Amino acid sequence: LQIFFSIQRASISNFSGIHVMTDYIGIIGLGNAGSAVASALAKKTRVIGFDINADCKNAAEANGIRWANDYQEIAEHSNTIILSLPKPEISIAITKTLAELSKKPNLVIETSTVTPQTAKTCFEICESSSVAYVDAAIAGGVASMTSGSITFFLGGTNEHKDQARSILNLIASNIYDLGPVGAGMGTKVVNNGIMHALMVVLIEAFTMSNKLGVPSQTMIEILNRDEGILRPLVHRVQERMQEGNYEGGMSVTNARKDSVLALETAQELGVPLFATLAAHTPYEIAEAKEMGDLDYASLALLWEEWSKVNFTLEN
Repeated sequence: LQIFFSIQRASISNFSGIHVMTDYIGIIGLGNAGSAVASALAKKTRVIGFDINADCKNAAEANGIRWANDYQEIAEHSNTIILSLPKPEISIAITKTLAELSKKPNLVIETSTVTPQTAKTCFEICESSSVAYVDAAIAGGVASMTSGSITFFLGGTNEHKDQARSILNLIASNIYDLGPVGAGMGTKVVNNGIMHALMVVLIEAFTMSNKLGVPSQTMIEILNRDEGILRPLVHRVQERMQEGNYEGGMSVTNARKDSVLALETAQELGVPLFATLAAHTPYEIAEAKEMGDLDYASLALLWEEWSKVNFTLEN
């Protein structure tokens, strides 16, 4: 009798009266990221997946993932559905499809990389159909996903985030609760933007050091010191910007001079600069605004003025 009631709780009845097990976690989108997440989950629980590309079926089943033939089938077996899709418009379209099914999921977890506005749109679609929704952006690469040690940037209502944690904790090494819907995706977009811009700066820098005859490994060691590439983040953002303390330190005037020297050196070496050249402009603006004696972290004051934000810690 106890076993019977256990089975009943884990199932629903479809229109033909056949009981369908619903204790699977569903994943829609089994590309590189989706299949990695699904494979990690499959080591901890039962997973059913769907992708419009039927070529994914064999790989999915080889990793212990049950294959669904359409959205209805995956929803019939899953109260929680994770999305891992290639484009924001596809996330919106599939969220609409799920919200209109006769048997809807209880929770949709968006792990695709989408804009904050897309997450808000999907939340509104789900809310109108009484489906919970969170955006749970993934930080890291496929290797960390496959190993089940994923960092999630989580956004949503407190109630929905509590629902999602029971699933995400199966494969999470860290979950950052970032606030309302869209905050998780927004954080990932910002994080990725920094990484991609930094990559260009690093390529420019290593091109210059290569031209100067400095081995790349030596440059890596130089930038990897405590006084290296993390210094602006830890000292200037964390300490000066959060404290609103721009007195003393490396002045805007001296930082501008160093920036000019870097541009002149690149020109002498025949190295085109794009990111580094663009980054020089705020130093010129700050100097023109008579901020030359302040620490160069005071460039933050320009963005506070332009964007109406406040970087001090109490904010």
